[in-house]
Amino acid sequence: MSNTVTEAGTSVATEITAATPTQTGRPASSYGAAPHDPSKPPVKQQVVCFSFYKVMPEWRRLPEEEKAAHKAAFAAVLTKWNKPGEFLSITYSTIGTRGDVDMCVWSIGYAVDELNKMRSELMKTPLGGYLTTPHNFLAMTRRSQYQIDREDESEGEGRGAIRPGGQKYIFIYPFWKTRPWYRLPAEERHRLMKEHIRIGLLYPRVKINTAYSFGIDDQEFTVAFETNFPEDFLALVEALRDTEISLYTLKDFPIFSCVRLPATEMLDRLG
Repeated sequence: MSNTVTEAGTSVATEITAATPTQTGRPASSYGAAPHDPSKPPVKQQVVCFSFYKVMPEWRRLPEEEKAAHKAAFAAVLTKWNKPGEFLSITYSTIGTRGDVDMCVWSIGYAVDELNKMRSELMKTPLGGYLTTPHNFLAMTRRSQYQIDREDESEGEGRGAIRPGGQKYIFIYPFWKTRPWYRLPAEERHRLMKEHIRIGLLYPRVKINTAYSFGIDDQEFTVAFETNFPEDFLALVEALRDTEISLYTLKDFPIFSCVRLPATEMLDRLG
């Protein structure tokens, strides 16, 4: 895949909140979120991490009672670390959509140290001893430099924080732009992004979450698209290939198609 959306902005919240998956849901587009209200304090930057885990084959051959205990301990850590306004983790299954990973934990917090402690506790569980981490993407939020005038579900809050939606599916990938992109004049980059954003607005049922990884991970951006309609995301990506800005995409894979599930159900699908 090439030329999907980055730097078009994220949906925002003054605190991290969880949402219940739904098959219908509200319009999800986060393109062109309203500018920050200067009368309110600035939105604090968040630490965002997508951790993808693979279960070793030996684990699936364990007795069912032992596997159940492992799942319970792993889920207990996830529950412990879901702290409203401070730290949130959302769980996804990738069984059948990727061959190299089985599940994803998307965490959003405010400190790398907190993320480190939480992941350490996960790996200390009995199930953690049977897990590998083939992919892990670390990023942070910030306000996008590309803005257009449009009100949406952010209700006037400034961009710079992520508010996960209740969508059933999420599509995640790392993203790099070419070096020539950064040498373009600001006016030219804004012109190209304007068309990019215009295409995105044609698919309001797809919600973009953009986070920045410069210097803290290998990729430049980490992007995640939430939707209840995978066909809309497929059409969006295809449409974006025709845009001029696609010439400045260096790399936008691997791509992870994930199904959002409660932690216990995600773990049950491991086998």
